[in-house]
Amino acid sequence: MMKKLTLTALSVVLAFSLAACGKKEAAPAAPADNAAGGTAKEVTLKVGATAVPHAEILNSVKARLKEQGVNLEIKEFTDYVQPNVQVSEKQLDANFFQHTPYLEQFNKDKGTNLVKVAGVHIEPFGAYSQKIKAIAELKDGATVAIPNDPSNGGRALALMEKNSLIKLKDGVGVNGTVKDVVENKKNLKIKELEAAMLPRVLGEVDLALINTNYALEAKLSPVKDALFIEDKNSPYVNILAARPDNKDSDAMQKLVKALNSEETRKFIQDKYQGAVVPAF
Repeated sequence: MMKKLTLTALSVVLAFSLAACGKKEAAPAAPADNAAGGTAKEVTLKVGATAVPHAEILNSVKARLKEQGVNLEIKEFTDYVQPNVQVSEKQLDANFFQHTPYLEQFNKDKGTNLVKVAGVHIEPFGAYSQKIKAIAELKDGATVAIPNDPSNGGRALALMEKNSLIKLKDGVGVNGTVKDVVENKKNLKIKELEAAMLPRVLGEVDLALINTNYALEAKLSPVKDALFIEDKNSPYVNILAARPDNKDSDAMQKLVKALNSEETRKFIQDKYQGAVVPAF
C-alpha cells in the first residue's frame, strides 16, 4: 500500500514539473500610451500662416506643444488664397491668417467648407501714406488703394466712410463695394489691388488701406504710421481655421489652448505694442 502511494505521489510531482518546464514565461505588459507625453506617438500638425504676426505667434507656442506630443509644422504664405486651398485639399491641417468675413466669402466663392476653430487676435486695419502726414492734406483727385477681395475691400471702404472721405449707400456697411460709393467730394480714384501688393505700391499712390499683417511685414507701425485706423472694437478677429473633420481633434484643441493662453496674450502685447490686440 505504501509503495503504491509513493508511486502516485511521484507521478503527480513529475507531472507538475513537466508542465512547468513546458510553460513559456509570460511577456511583460506593453507600456500604455500616455496622453500627457510619455510613450504616446507624436502627432504632426501642419498649419499655414502669413509671416507676420501669424507665423510668429505660432512659433511662440511651438515648444509648449512639443512637450504635449504635438509637432507643429508652420508653412508660410504671402497670399490669402493658397492657405485655404491647401487646408481644403488636406495638404494642411489648419491655417491662421484670416478673419471670419473673409473665410465666409471664400467658402461661398470656392465651394469649400472650412470652419472657424478659435479666435486669436485683432489686427486693426489702417491707412498709410508716403506723400502726406495728415488726412486733411489729401488732395482732390488723389489715388487711394484698397484690397481687391470683397471682405477686406468692404472693410476699407467702411473705414474711409468713417473718416469722412466717402459716403456709401445706406445699409451696406462693411459689405460695400466701389459701386456703392454715393458721395466722393474729393473725387478720389479708388484703386483695387491684391492685399499683399499694397505696401509695395505705397510710394505710387497717395493713400493705401493695408491689412496689419502686411503693414508689419513692410516695417510699418500701425500705432505710429497709420493716418487713421480701426479701433479695438473691430469685429475682424483673426482665426484659426480648419475642416469639419479635424477641428475637434486632440492636437487641434491643444493648439487652441496654447493660442488662447495667458502666455500668448503676454507675447502679443509685449511684441506688437498695440498693433495686434488679443481677442480672448
